[in-house]
Amino acid sequence: MVLAMNNKILLSHGSGGRLSHQLIEEVLIPAFSNPILNKLDDSAIFDFSGHLAFTTDSYVVSPVFFPGGDIGKLAVCGTVNDLAMSGAIPLYLSTSFVIEEGLLMSDLKKIVASIQKAAEEAGVLVITGDVKVVNRGGADKIFINTAGVGRIAAPVNISSSNAKPGDKVILSGTLGDHGMAVMTQREGLSLSSSLKSDCAPLNQLVAEMLAASTNIHCLRDPTRGGLATTLNELAQKSKVSIRIEEDRIPIGNEVRAACELLGFDPLYVANEGKLVAIVPPEDADSILAKMQQNRYGANAAIIGEVQKEHPGRVVLKTSLGASRIVDMPLGELLPRIC
Repeated sequence: MVLAMNNKILLSHGSGGRLSHQLIEEVLIPAFSNPILNKLDDSAIFDFSGHLAFTTDSYVVSPVFFPGGDIGKLAVCGTVNDLAMSGAIPLYLSTSFVIEEGLLMSDLKKIVASIQKAAEEAGVLVITGDVKVVNRGGADKIFINTAGVGRIAAPVNISSSNAKPGDKVILSGTLGDHGMAVMTQREGLSLSSSLKSDCAPLNQLVAEMLAASTNIHCLRDPTRGGLATTLNELAQKSKVSIRIEEDRIPIGNEVRAACELLGFDPLYVANEGKLVAIVPPEDADSILAKMQQNRYGANAAIIGEVQKEHPGRVVLKTSLGASRIVDMPLGELLPRIC
């Protein structure tokens, strides 16, 4: 019996019956097809040797489509980047969908195509996953959970607790692009600008940085809570202070204008295609030069230094020469940003 593909997701698509199998065979398998996934067993089996990195995350961004990406691209890039921040080479992903009844099938297909395109760029395979459908109102269109596995090949020791006094702080590019792109889209603001999410896989950039020096102390992607939260976490875990300079921090004019309009500080706005590296001073210039040769690090800059005084504190030197403490926010300024 051949069933016509409905133009909307039904509860039956998550039932495990014929419609479930049709959804998998006609939408998911053609997009993600690879020898490991195509067995369709309850577990994906793959060969592995060496040290393993493993991460998982869930994505609930609203709206699901935004300038520069969508929830599918975001899910892949976010998971790939979490692996890369440990120095791992991302290999495999799982992708599970929680879909609200009534989602347009065309939207699901766009999201699935976006997942595959991002996975191809990152050089990873989607090798297992799941689909669940909930009643209208039980989710907001679609939520995605991912898990990722990577291999740590180089002899690296990258950790949030490894920052040392004298280390340099490198930011890979402009702040706030993702958060402000999503926020302006969510609020229906028609700004005369080209605000786009910076959502991107950073594993190749990290690989090139490690080729310049394996002596990188810390790597983090400043997602929720932005640069300010990330630096506070690093300062606290490493028991050091971090001093950054406002004039050295790259921020695009569109983001700066949108932040002023909406009352946000770019230091606290989410990013999905940027990283923070804390590196020994003797390696900083060579790592920075290598980053600037990559399109995702073209605007990289050394923005500050690690110090031993006042452990756990982040201080910003303003453009006027004054200093102010950059605290960790009490809560999330921009909910459902990823």
